[in-house]
Amino acid sequence: MVSSGDVSRVFLQSIISRRVVSDKIARILWRKCVEAVKAADDSVDVPDDMDQFDNYINTINRHLEPLDFKLNCTADEATGKKIWAMINLKSDELAQIATDFTPVEIAFFKALVDQIILASSQSYSISAMTALRQVNGLKPPMTKTQAESVLANLVAKGWLLKSERGRFSLSSRSLLELQPYLKSTYEDDIHECTVCYELVTKGVGCYTPQCGARLHGYCYQQLHRENVVCPSCQADWSRKAKLAIIGEGALMEGEDSRSTRRKDDDDDDDDDDDSTEVSEEEPTPKLNLEEMEEESESPAPKSQGRRRR
Repeated sequence: MVSSGDVSRVFLQSIISRRVVSDKIARILWRKCVEAVKAADDSVDVPDDMDQFDNYINTINRHLEPLDFKLNCTADEATGKKIWAMINLKSDELAQIATDFTPVEIAFFKALVDQIILASSQSYSISAMTALRQVNGLKPPMTKTQAESVLANLVAKGWLLKSERGRFSLSSRSLLELQPYLKSTYEDDIHECTVCYELVTKGVGCYTPQCGARLHGYCYQQLHRENVVCPSCQADWSRKAKLAIIGEGALMEGEDSRSTRRKDDDDDDDDDDDSTEVSEEEPTPKLNLEEMEEESESPAPKSQGRRRR
């Protein structure tokens, strides 16, 4: 028998099957679910006012809360557009992807996340060579051929992004669904945007050494229309000012195989021929604001950066 609750069930199934959807698509799916239920039984009382969409989501989340799930939204780091996904609120052992991958594949993904977050120069990205090195020490063993297949699967399922340079970084889906895990595990290594308070792995940072301001590219563009100073330290952010690059653009091509490991891992890697190299100390990369405004669609400039600590 059809009931109003069927709208929620069909809507959730639609979101889960698509993994991540834009706000526009989420609203279309909701309307289609309402229409489907009413087509089955037009006597069912189902709210269909799009102005009540946010209240509808809040109602669903109240039912999901005891199950440690939540329909959550954030802005895509590349476009700034609002996106939705159902996230697992448990942060232990990357439980969020446990249903899609085997235990050894999850361990491999966990190692990739570790390398990406701890990558040098706040690049939050790693080369394919560094990614494949993470098979060392996995139990049961994983061949590099198998690792390449898993990497392709992680990209296909939207957990990782692969750039034109062949570097891997966390996708918006990962940042959204793994947010509890990332914040609890990498409290000192990952930053929130000073404007929107979401995690930022692509954008700009203040050039003042002691300032911790980090902004998404789209948050900076919006802020710069109204203000030309740092929102944290009030440093000059005029056209002549230069900001540190956050993301892949912080690294030059020659650094594609380098990343930073945690200090307690260094001794274990000294005798490993396949160990990851640690980048040398370099000046903080800078980004000219005028270039950013005039060439917002072009790739970020590539310059050397200092090592993440």
